[in-house]
Amino acid sequence: MPVPSVLRQSVLNALLLLGAAALWPVAAAQAQEGGTLAKIKASGAITYGYRESSFGFSYLDANLKPVGYSIEICNRIVEAVKTELQLPAIDIKYQAVTSANRIPLVANGTVDIECGSTTNLVERQKQVAFSPDIFRYNVRMLVRADSGIRSIADLQGKTVVTTTGTTSFRLLREADKGRNLEVNNLGGKDHSDSFLLVESGRAQAFVLDDILLAGQIANARNPKDFVITGESLRTENQALMLRKDDPEFKALVDRVVGGMMKSGEMEKLYNKWFTSPIPPKNININYPLNAETKEAFANPSSKGI
Repeated sequence: MPVPSVLRQSVLNALLLLGAAALWPVAAAQAQEGGTLAKIKASGAITYGYRESSFGFSYLDANLKPVGYSIEICNRIVEAVKTELQLPAIDIKYQAVTSANRIPLVANGTVDIECGSTTNLVERQKQVAFSPDIFRYNVRMLVRADSGIRSIADLQGKTVVTTTGTTSFRLLREADKGRNLEVNNLGGKDHSDSFLLVESGRAQAFVLDDILLAGQIANARNPKDFVITGESLRTENQALMLRKDDPEFKALVDRVVGGMMKSGEMEKLYNKWFTSPIPPKNININYPLNAETKEAFANPSSKGI
């Protein structure tokens, strides 16, 4: 009997996580011995963790090269590392990550800095560290425009998709506030997979960061068929992720990110990726800088929520 594709994917994800765990003793020891900067100096290389479909932030272009807002910020950090270590060049290596494996791959030393779309949560700080917030957003839901769904209450009896490894379904449950909402939850392996479940009719709503939902709509075959709606489940903050207990590297990251915010470079970079046409289809996500992100730029913080 053929193995269902969902089961195959679950098995592959489990094996990847087991592999990451197996690498922990060696990679973590290498990363902690002198920290990330010492590791980079010894190897002449740094490894980015990137997402394949976090449009605007970190995704693949037409040549399957990782690009986006988060990637460019990481590139600025690498330039500062070159100066700090007096290295003429640093080889940038790329490791694809998912919502499910990104934290262990940073913690065990496989990835030196995650240039993706990760929320800085206090509970996650037990395992990893974060840069100052590079974006703040609201968690909402994407639905078909003709679905009639406009609030959390409208999800009663519906199928809701959330990307595996995100906090979205937990936030939906917390926002329910005693209404005893009955929904069927599906897990997408990445954001594009989750969107496809709504596009194909297998799910009626996709709960995620509104900026990432906007990226999915912008890249859809028929963008006007979808809307972002409903109450905000929580205002969250995205940041770059790095290893815990590495004060030297974190100080450099904080200095670069904070400097970009103070100089106005971060806002220009934001506008490049979220209010202008971007590769590979020259689509404009059209998500102007919100008040929450302006506050993050004015007062850089990696406090977490």
